[in-house]
Amino acid sequence: MTRTPAPRHIEITPENKCGFCPGSKCCTYITQKIPGPRSMADFDHLLWQLAHRGVQAYRDSDGWYLLITHPCNFLQPDGRCGIYATRPQLCRDYTNDFCEFDQPAEEGFDLYFPDYASLDAYCRKRFRRWDERFG
Repeated sequence: MTRTPAPRHIEITPENKCGFCPGSKCCTYITQKIPGPRSMADFDHLLWQLAHRGVQAYRDSDGWYLLITHPCNFLQPDGRCGIYATRPQLCRDYTNDFCEFDQPAEEGFDLYFPDYASLDAYCRKRFRRWDERFG
């Protein structure tokens, strides 16, 4: 769903910001903090995770995360929450004071692996004997 940009005469506030967010970005993925990979075995495990559809990984100043790109089951076609009154506590605690409407999250990533191939290429540079892990 693509939303229309706010008219110039409307001030964007935390109260109305979600209504102008293209694609309801924060409701289209989840992140899960993971232990930072160090060894070839750790990176091989992360590679296995990225072999699955919709799974990405990144590292930012807070550590390593899996990024699972799949919209919330309750996200309505108009971008609103279908269970707003009974939504989980995590959703209730979320603040959009500064969110991806203001700046894409990717700008804060130190490392970003959108797919298997990008992580594999990184591992081949990081570990000279990457392919020897099988033998």
